[in-house]
Amino acid sequence: MKEIFTPDMRLSEIIDRNCNLVQVISRVGIGLRHAGLRASEACNLAGIDSDTFILICNVYSFQDFVPSGEDLAAVSIPDIVRYLHGSHAFYTGIALRNLEAGLNHLVDPCEESMKEVVMKFFIGYKDELEKHFAREENEVFPYVSAILDGRRPEGYSIDQFEEHHERVDEKLEDMKNIVMKYLPGECHEEMRTWVVMELYRLRDDLRRHTYVEDNILVPVVRNLEKDGE
Repeated sequence: MKEIFTPDMRLSEIIDRNCNLVQVISRVGIGLRHAGLRASEACNLAGIDSDTFILICNVYSFQDFVPSGEDLAAVSIPDIVRYLHGSHAFYTGIALRNLEAGLNHLVDPCEESMKEVVMKFFIGYKDELEKHFAREENEVFPYVSAILDGRRPEGYSIDQFEEHHERVDEKLEDMKNIVMKYLPGECHEEMRTWVVMELYRLRDDLRRHTYVEDNILVPVVRNLEKDGE
C-alpha cells in the first residue's frame, strides 16, 4: 500500500513531502510556527479535527488516493466547510488577484486589441469563479449547517448541489494555451513563465478542491440527510 500521511507525523515532514501543502495548511488556521509539532498537536492548537486535516492533505498529495468508508465516517463536516471557505478566500483574495496583476504586466507590451482579448477572457473567468463560490457560500454551506443542526430545509438537497456542480478549472486550460502559444514574442519571457506556472498551480488546486466537495462533502451530507428521514 502506498504510504500516506498520518496525524503522528510532524508538520515539517508533511510539508517536505509536498511543499504545496503550505497554502492548504494556512486555510484551516495552522501557522508554520507549529511546523515542528506533530500534525495532531498542531490541529489541537488550531481547533481542527486531525483526521479531517490529514484526509485533506492526502487528497491534495496523492493523485490515486481515495477516501475509504472509514475516512468518511470519521470526517468532521464543519472542518471540511472551514477548509472550503478558507480556500474560497484564498482563490478570490490572493490567487486570482496575483494572476490578474501578472497578466496585466505580461501583456503590457502587446497591442491594445490583444490586451483587451486576454484581460476580457480572464476577467470573465474570474467573475464566473466568484459567482460559483458565492453560490456555495450562500446556499450550500448554510444548508449543510442546517442539516448538522438537525433541520432539513425544504426545496433543496445535496444531490441538487452535485447535479449542478460544474467544473471550475477548464477555462484555465484555455488561458494557459493563450499565454503559452499566442502572445507575441515581445512579452517578457520570465513573466510568461511565472503566469503559466501560476495557472498550472491554480488548476491543480481547484481540481483537488472540487474533489473534496464531490467525494467527501457530498457523500457525508447525503448520509446525514438519510439519517434524518
